[in-house]
Order: sequence, then C-alpha cells, then structure tokens
Amino acid sequence: MAESIVAQKSFQFAIRIVKLYQYLKEQKQKFVLAKQLLRSGTSIGANTEEAVAAQLAPDFIYKLHLALKETRETSYWLRLMHAVNLIESAAFESTHKDCAELQKMLSSIILTSKKKTLNF
Repeated sequence: MAESIVAQKSFQFAIRIVKLYQYLKEQKQKFVLAKQLLRSGTSIGANTEEAVAAQLAPDFIYKLHLALKETRETSYWLRLMHAVNLIESAAFESTHKDCAELQKMLSSIILTSKKKTLNF
C-alpha cells in the first residue's frame, strides 16, 4: 500500500525541523525556543501517521486536526525565531513555505473528509 502524500511530506518536514534544531543547538541559540519548534514540527508527522492508521473517520479527522494545530504552532515558532534573528531569512522562508503547504494539505483533507462523513 502506498504511503499517503501528506504522510511523506510531514515526515520530510520533520527531518528538516530536526536538522534546524541541531543547527540551532550547535550555534548555542535559544534552547527553549528550539525545543518548542522541534516538538511541534515533529508532532505534525506523528499525528498524520496516527490518522493514516485510524479505523474510523472521526478518529482520522481528529488526528488530522491535531496535526493541523501543530502546523500552526510550528509556524508561530518559525516566525518568532525569524523575527528575533535566530533563523536566517532563506532558511525561514523555505521551511515556513513547507509548513504552510502542509497546513493547506491538512485543511483540505479535513474538509473533504468531513464532507464525505456527512454524506453517509
């Protein structure tokens, strides 16, 4: 069975977040902020994986909602870290763009899933 595109993208995004965390840690940047980013950025993929394994539509939608909330939190930490010059503009823009793409994908899947659930 092929892995879902959103699961693949959220996994690749988690890898980027882990690498960014490692970079910030090496640069002796703010650990509290970096850990918050690491937690929320990797949680997106974990919740997406749980959604893919869900047995019922409401559980699937719920887990994707959790993943969506984590994209919003990750976006916040990225914007904050960029605003206080902990992340360079190029790295921020690229990572934030990926985060926004995941956010749009998750929102679309949730909306479509809710419509399908209501039509049954």
